[in-house]
Amino acid sequence: MERAFGYAVARAFAGHTDGGANVGTTTTYVRATLQEVAAAVAALTGEPHPLA
Repeated sequence: MERAFGYAVARAFAGHTDGGANVGTTTTYVRATLQEVAAAVAALTGEPHPLA
């Protein structure tokens, strides 16, 4: 996921949240929208996604 769509999309797809843990500076600034994750899922599955 990350190689094709980037760190933010892979992180959101995996369901990772900040959760108060010290996850580093990058995650403070990197975010993926629901539409970006949906587009990645559609591309990976070859099926349309209603949110993409």
